[in-house]
Amino acid sequence: MRAVLTAMLGLVALASLAGPWLAPYDPAAQDLALGAAGPSAAHWLGTDEMGRDVVSRLLAGARSALFWPVLVALFTTALGTALGLLSGYRRGWVDALLMRVVDLAIAMPGLLVLIVVVGVLGGGYGWAVLAMAVLFTPGDIRVVRSLTLAQRELAYAEAALTLGLRPGRIMFRHLLPNLAPTVVANALLSFTGALVALAGLSFLGVGLPAGTPDWGLMVEENRQLLDLNPWASIAPAALITVVACAATLLGDRAFESMSKGGVR
Repeated sequence: MRAVLTAMLGLVALASLAGPWLAPYDPAAQDLALGAAGPSAAHWLGTDEMGRDVVSRLLAGARSALFWPVLVALFTTALGTALGLLSGYRRGWVDALLMRVVDLAIAMPGLLVLIVVVGVLGGGYGWAVLAMAVLFTPGDIRVVRSLTLAQRELAYAEAALTLGLRPGRIMFRHLLPNLAPTVVANALLSFTGALVALAGLSFLGVGLPAGTPDWGLMVEENRQLLDLNPWASIAPAALITVVACAATLLGDRAFESMSKGGVR
């Protein structure tokens, strides 16, 4: 199962990298005379209302669909893990301060904050990605902190402290490897959350200009074509669903596999 999930995500990643060379047509090229048409030998998934090839637009949209969520996942995982380790290991006023900030951030309605940020500041996905990274990080901090509190009480952590090792070395050389299953799972969940959230923003018409080859935007723009060419809307929605489910399931499998290694 894990091999299948990895292969699925690998194919989408390959499409995002090689999309411009794999696309049979220019994703922005319009054929108003053709308009919305169903699948054919020339257009495997048909065309949209402007006569643009759906397959080409899916390939072009794969890059932004993966790049921004990966960026969010990397940021939130790195920062959330570091702050969670610090909070759980140091405790005291550092832990108290971080937890109050985390509680405040988690209490905020994430999607509403994203819509407000993008709507007020504009600028496409840039501000949305930054806001999303900030909103997702507190969840990682809380999870890593709770596990760190448990790990620091185990014999290996106490032995490292007795030997006089520095706190930074204990946290990142001894505690962190035992938190790796959760860190990997958190990264994949952050990726999935960012993928769905960004697609949702595009569906709402926030963040990207009309006509941009983006999966979420394609779902919204082509809803009215369900009678003429349903694949123009179904295909991007299916890709979002498949990638999100594959990443989530892969995170579960990775967590189960890595957890069998035990404490190192």
